[in-house]
Amino acid sequence: MCKSLHGHMFSFVLDEYLVVECWKQMSFPEKDLLHCPSKDAIEAHFMSCMKEADALKHKSQVINEMQKKDHKQLWMGLQNDRFDQFWAINRKLMEYPAEENGFRYIPFRIYQTTTERPFIQKLFRPVAADGQLHTLGDLLREVCPSAIAPEDGEKKNQVMIHGIEPMLETPLQWLSEHLSYPDNFLHISIIPQPTD
Repeated sequence: MCKSLHGHMFSFVLDEYLVVECWKQMSFPEKDLLHCPSKDAIEAHFMSCMKEADALKHKSQVINEMQKKDHKQLWMGLQNDRFDQFWAINRKLMEYPAEENGFRYIPFRIYQTTTERPFIQKLFRPVAADGQLHTLGDLLREVCPSAIAPEDGEKKNQVMIHGIEPMLETPLQWLSEHLSYPDNFLHISIIPQPTD
């Protein structure tokens, strides 16, 4: 039931909607889920995430140059499943000066089923000091080393983005440009390897 627009999954908004719809007839599981009081609260959270991502990527320069109508267009495009409307504004948030070789930092969150922390989020640059592009593997080795199997060891986890398992050699800048969610974050799930 999740909708995809040009490779961007809009599942986080739809998942919220589906969860609420599923629980309408029952009492809401307050201890398991955050209750969103209104669409305005979801919109505010979405825009907060967009601003945080832009602060990491561009020191908030892009989002601050936008007008309120641009923010509204982002939200309405997402809410109404209108990719062209959304992308006309979001495109600006995905650009960077050619001389910089990428964003300032990559907005990402790593989710694990085997930890109490809701997610891991740290500052991580897409380009190393020597000019080499950092990869997904570089990020995981630094931020979440348990997610990667040792060279001589057995693979214990799957690293998933949008339900696919990208190669660890994939440049992080490319992943951020092409597989970020609408909130402009890379949401990376570390899932135990199936045993069947």
